[in-house]
Amino acid sequence: MAPMSDFRSQVRMPPRRLKADGSERRVGVELEFGALSAASGALLVQRLFGGSIEEEDPHRFHIRGTRFGTFTSELDSQYAHRSAEEALQPAAGSDMLGGVLQTFRHGMRQLYGDISSILVPCEIVSPPVLLSDLPTLDSLVAALAAAGAEGTRSRPFYAFGAQLNPDVATTDAAWLTAMLKAYLLVSDWLRAVIGLYMTRQLVSFADPFPDTYVRLVVDPGYWPSLPALISDYLAANPTRNRELDMLPLFAWLDGAAVRARVPDKRVKARPTFHYRLPDANIGVPNWGVTLEWNRWCVVERLAEQRTLLDAMGTSFIDNSERLVPESWALKTSEWLLLSQD
Repeated sequence: MAPMSDFRSQVRMPPRRLKADGSERRVGVELEFGALSAASGALLVQRLFGGSIEEEDPHRFHIRGTRFGTFTSELDSQYAHRSAEEALQPAAGSDMLGGVLQTFRHGMRQLYGDISSILVPCEIVSPPVLLSDLPTLDSLVAALAAAGAEGTRSRPFYAFGAQLNPDVATTDAAWLTAMLKAYLLVSDWLRAVIGLYMTRQLVSFADPFPDTYVRLVVDPGYWPSLPALISDYLAANPTRNRELDMLPLFAWLDGAAVRARVPDKRVKARPTFHYRLPDANIGVPNWGVTLEWNRWCVVERLAEQRTLLDAMGTSFIDNSERLVPESWALKTSEWLLLSQD
């Protein structure tokens, strides 16, 4: 399955292609889909990228030794898998009661997973890949569609996401602040060009940021220290449910601060942005992860233009204070045209 050949498959490179250590930035991808099992997803990954399949349970598979590293294909439900605590317990059979309990749990997980797979999406999680390799991952999107996998728009009750996890170029407070400013300023535009599916908006898997927090951050005078940036974020967003989830990055930078405000074990510390907004439009012609990455690059390019950020921030605040605000998505399009000068 060849990746798309039109302009959507041409990877845009961000202004900062390298990390602080001089290595090339990478991006991890998470693809949700329906109507296809985790086992089938694992087989597709193996067929495309090689490697060997390791079954952790009937609804979670690791594909190790691929050309990119280890993929995971799983039912996206915590109840269908072993907990981390259970994984550390002695193996079944070490004592009679323990063996009976583990056998029962395994059977219930398999039953729950079999039933849930009708409605709960499966998910393939890629290892971090070089930006130049993103079009190759679009061959996986095409293979999933050909195998019968369904995307968000396949059924009215689906709410599947395609998440990107790009490495941060630096942990410098000024750059991270600029990235947040840029994202908040183009959020409405991104939602418009993505055409975010109504079901995903209703189930609130990728909520927008509170208005008061947006106005705080986009203000031209807001350039905090790193501890203040993290503190302000946690005060306004003590949740994973944001279209751009900064908790993994902030947990990597200051785990104690994040755990004190968000005691959610699902927050995994890592030096990446966790971009959760895009729909998983498997089966929609010309859709792919490269397209979503190119949209993300609009944020990265804007973050490098301090004068434009300040001007847009002032305009955003002025517009939000109007009795009848203009469409910020449309106004953003005008600002982005100016950014090309």
